[in-house]
Amino acid sequence: MRKDNLIHIRHMLEAAEDAISFARNRTRRDLDDDRMFTLSIVKSVELIGEAASKISKEGKDAHPEIPWSDIVAMRNRLIHVYFDIDLDRVWDTITDDLPPLVYALKKILEYEE
Repeated sequence: MRKDNLIHIRHMLEAAEDAISFARNRTRRDLDDDRMFTLSIVKSVELIGEAASKISKEGKDAHPEIPWSDIVAMRNRLIHVYFDIDLDRVWDTITDDLPPLVYALKKILEYEE
């Protein structure tokens, strides 16, 4: 895999791990009650999507186990509807989608580096 793809994958991994860490010992309700928490989580998810959008077609094709288009679509929704964000969907992303993504990204880095 190209070096620039690996850099973007590392950025995705770092942002995903940050989001999971920020959400540790938190609840869904905290997204409603703590604006700083919400902004940090949303920014992390945006960063994951931005980095995913930079992965080359060849890089994406080499790892179809990653839902690249879904990740980028989530970023686009967050960026373009920033005052009408579905916080339930954000919470589900953090709690359900990011842990397996972290695992998959680590596997890619282990294999490719």
